[in-house]
Amino acid sequence: MIYSWQELSQQVETSVNSFDFSGKPDELYDPISYTMTLGGKRIRPTLCLLAAQLFGGNLLNANNLAMAVEVFHNFTLVHDDIMDEAPIRRGKPAVHAKWNRDIAILSGDVMFVQAYQLLAKGNPERLSEMLSVFNQTAIEVCEGQQLDMNFETRDDVTAENYIDMIRLKTGVLLACSLQLGALESGASEKDGKLIYEFGEKIGIAFQIQDDFLDCYAKQEDFGKRVGGDIISNKKTFLMLTATEKANEGQANKLNGLMSIKISDEEKVSGVLEIYNELEVPSLTKFAMQNYFDKSLAALNQIEAATDLKQPLIELAEMLMMRKK
Repeated sequence: MIYSWQELSQQVETSVNSFDFSGKPDELYDPISYTMTLGGKRIRPTLCLLAAQLFGGNLLNANNLAMAVEVFHNFTLVHDDIMDEAPIRRGKPAVHAKWNRDIAILSGDVMFVQAYQLLAKGNPERLSEMLSVFNQTAIEVCEGQQLDMNFETRDDVTAENYIDMIRLKTGVLLACSLQLGALESGASEKDGKLIYEFGEKIGIAFQIQDDFLDCYAKQEDFGKRVGGDIISNKKTFLMLTATEKANEGQANKLNGLMSIKISDEEKVSGVLEIYNELEVPSLTKFAMQNYFDKSLAALNQIEAATDLKQPLIELAEMLMMRKK
């Protein structure tokens, strides 16, 4: 039987909800249970199981790896919220806001270790390779976060710099999730690299789309304020593309909109007007499609039955067709 991505996503949800994250002292472990049950798309662990299925692996054996990825991902969110001073996560108070900053740091640290405990339950014959992939990914995710913070104070960031940052911050963990599932199931080195590339490119396309939706989604679909990136002067793919394409007059107007005190509505409409003049929406869609096509090209090279690839293709298409 070949499981759909929706079925495997539900399996992940069941695993998360049934996992015992409790411990003593309560102040250390309650935030972990709280974080893990806040919900989310569960895309990364689902990808891990889909890769295991693709290469004929045992999904029960791969479940610990899927959980490892999800615990690690949520650990990064706990620490990201501290750094960003974000009060809300998935519509609920962030851990540092509900408890305090120190508890959030410690609980996140425990989650990081728990991820390794789960990973250690993987296929013992491939565990060394799994640890290598996971360790490199953990480092690269941190590198991506640091670059993202660095970009806030730099005025020389290019769209190419941005692509590399989102590859590290978003793409590599999706890629790692898939490669872990492949390693658990005994995939060849060649196929392991191809499934990694599939995930990496999907991650880049996904983040570019996120930037696009922030500016051009319908408010009723988006679930948060449209234009938030513009209001906060965030360096996105759209902003950096506009900066690189703008003539002197457009550049001066864009810089003015980002620096003078005007209403949020005026700022957003003014920047979007420049984006439209420079054809930034179509350029963004082209870039997104380009990375999506590269991801499918990598998947197509994998030596596996087409029907086993189909759930991965359907999940990738779902990510690219989302409205929020």
